[in-house]
Amino acid sequence: MTSLGTIAKESVGWSIGLSVLMIIAGVLAIVIPPVAGFAVLLVVAWLLIFSGAFHFVFAWHTRTAGGMVWEFLLGILYVGVGGYALAHPTAGLASLTLLLAAYLFAEGVLELVLSFRVRPMHGSGWLLLDGVITLILGVLIWRTWPSSTEWVIGTLVGISMLFSGISRLAISLAARRVLSEFPIKKAA
Repeated sequence: MTSLGTIAKESVGWSIGLSVLMIIAGVLAIVIPPVAGFAVLLVVAWLLIFSGAFHFVFAWHTRTAGGMVWEFLLGILYVGVGGYALAHPTAGLASLTLLLAAYLFAEGVLELVLSFRVRPMHGSGWLLLDGVITLILGVLIWRTWPSSTEWVIGTLVGISMLFSGISRLAISLAARRVLSEFPIKKAA
């Protein structure tokens, strides 16, 4: 039998390994953003196709509930958009980039409004700063679109993976230090 401490130590080791891989993948995505952007597009396209297939299955199983037509139409939309993105990856990536710009713009506006609503609360200035930066980022992507298509998605995903890897590594190393302070006894 394996003790809980042994499992925890092994988990920390795996977490450190995953952290290093995330950091490497993040750096690669930042260095070659077009490749990372197309990889993200492929994942999104296949997720849309699988979601569309599930809509078809759900439509078939709920055919007596009256929503079959709408579920079937949603399935067609999902499969159509995913298939189009796979067939035309450059156009799909350009669309995804423009959608990201719109999302960031809307998020920035909502965060600005929220920051003014919670203004008396301590720390609301951070929300205001986040809103301003997000709004600026959305506008910058939109203003440079479609030329920004090749680098935006890959760079942002790379930055996200890099910082996720760094934070996971910091947490894993802290957990390893804590575990090393407590000796593990072998199970009898």
